[in-house]
Amino acid sequence: MSYKAEYIWIDGTEPTARLRSKTKILPDGAELPLWGFDGSSTNQAPGGASDCVLKPVFSCPDPVRGGDDRLVLCEVLTTEMEPHPSNTRAMLSPVAERFAAQDSWFGIEQEYTFFEEGRPLGFPAGGFPAPQGFYYCGVGNDEVFGREIVEAHLDACLTAGLAISGINAEVMPGQWEFQVGPAGPLEVADHLWVARWLLYRIAEDFGVGATLDPKPVKGDWNGAGAHTNFSTKAMREGYEPIITACEALGEQAQEHVKGYGADIEHRLTGLHETAPWSKFSYGVSDRGASVRIPWQVEADRKGYIEDRRPNANCDPYVVARLIVDTCCSALEKAGQV
Repeated sequence: MSYKAEYIWIDGTEPTARLRSKTKILPDGAELPLWGFDGSSTNQAPGGASDCVLKPVFSCPDPVRGGDDRLVLCEVLTTEMEPHPSNTRAMLSPVAERFAAQDSWFGIEQEYTFFEEGRPLGFPAGGFPAPQGFYYCGVGNDEVFGREIVEAHLDACLTAGLAISGINAEVMPGQWEFQVGPAGPLEVADHLWVARWLLYRIAEDFGVGATLDPKPVKGDWNGAGAHTNFSTKAMREGYEPIITACEALGEQAQEHVKGYGADIEHRLTGLHETAPWSKFSYGVSDRGASVRIPWQVEADRKGYIEDRRPNANCDPYVVARLIVDTCCSALEKAGQV
């Protein structure tokens, strides 16, 4: 007997990487081996030296095929067994290890938009639907579009054992969100990438595309983000470390914005529940701030913060690395660990 292992990896497309995958048949009980692929077809190698290497780093049950089949998330290596330049997971690993004692937790809110026949699901041909207002967390055929796909994706993530923690309809028609976490920096990013792959794969079966475009429709429509909730053990136990983390994020604001996803200036305009990309702010219960401190966190004097700047198309390995490095370094320097 044998089983199917779907090897999934992140390619070298710029400015926003894409997911790729292919299937390997393995004998029952066999360990997941290294595997190769044509990097010249994924923007990761020239044609004259095209081989790249897939190194399995996370696997889970395959909810699409079922049975004993597996989904296998991989890092990309060179043939010298070194991390490929596109391998952002390898850049996160040492940072996560360095600050492991601070016990960082993440929760990422992944927004996305369904498209069908070149327009968002729910948009009429040649026109626009009613303005925003009733679609967010709505119910009913005139307010919600694509729920059957969303429910299938949620069930698939649960079957796969991913740390998915919720779903909701978003502000624009055809726009949805799922949340992954709480989990550590590597785990949350691994699970989010696999959840994205499952989203694309399941949407195939419905003849619909899913996009992480941060501004899928120009004009008076919300963009799509990946709001990132973050805490350390010290933040979960006291309020001063929360302020320290916010101040540190402000000091490194532009470095973070550069790593939070392509075309971020199209989404972070100061409108539609965003702060301008060029200005940093934080505040309690303020969805127009760069970083929001939830009201209950101020009331409890402990908890977490929400960085509202990351785009839907962000690389969660990069986002986690930047936040852990910036916040944990500041907390360590302040003696708040």
